[in-house]
Amino acid sequence: MKKFYEFYNIPNSKKEKIQQLVGQIPWGQNLLIIGKSKDLEEAYFYINKTITNNWSRSILLHQIELGLYKRQGKAITNFTSTLPSIQSELAVETLKDPYKFDFLTLQEKALEKDIENQLVKHITSFLLELGTGFSFVGQQVPIKVDNQDFYIDLLFYHIKLKCYVVVELKAIEFKAEFAGKMNLYLSAVDDNLKTESENPTIGLLLCKSKSEIIAEYALRGMSQPIGIAEYELQEMVSQNVKSELPTIEEIERATTMALSNVGDSKETKD
Repeated sequence: MKKFYEFYNIPNSKKEKIQQLVGQIPWGQNLLIIGKSKDLEEAYFYINKTITNNWSRSILLHQIELGLYKRQGKAITNFTSTLPSIQSELAVETLKDPYKFDFLTLQEKALEKDIENQLVKHITSFLLELGTGFSFVGQQVPIKVDNQDFYIDLLFYHIKLKCYVVVELKAIEFKAEFAGKMNLYLSAVDDNLKTESENPTIGLLLCKSKSEIIAEYALRGMSQPIGIAEYELQEMVSQNVKSELPTIEEIERATTMALSNVGDSKETKD
């Protein structure tokens, strides 16, 4: 209680607002936030996210451990030049960089199709990482342009932004031509799926890595709103280390021998 008081005892106009906010979340969540936040700005961020998303204590802890505060709104985008200011601000804050796919068990050199299938298989965890407002529409969604068939990796709809979100996965470093193809997809979705009451479709390119300078240059001439971010897979045990670990069969044999030795020892004592 003393730490709680000292942490939020600030002599400025934010004090009353923060006090009102902390009263809206459970004590357990409050303890996590003051125990793991480095400053008031970070605490304020997680308080708002907890209220907005109705996070449980376990989900809040998970988001803190994944460093959401430092990743939110960090994707490279051209939203300021392609979207109205109100939508642009929300769209920027909706994306993050990097995206953490710690719930997937794939090798670092996994193929795009493998990653895509795993994300769909773990769609609940994927939606949690994407953030509030995303609704899954489909995988490999077909779209026709001038009698040619194209397939969108993953298509979502964002309730708050009131627009479709096209997600394309690239298991390699970002290349400038990726933005051109995404531009085509977004134009096609706007013409074929978007209604007059909905906002322009947004694209998100998820790549294994990227050059920020190349990404920024690639987006400058694009007419459609596109974001570029990296993704990180769960760190796998290296093959060298893995080869030194015992197999399941070896563990079972060792366990059987250990139990047998215990039984022999008991008989000897008897």
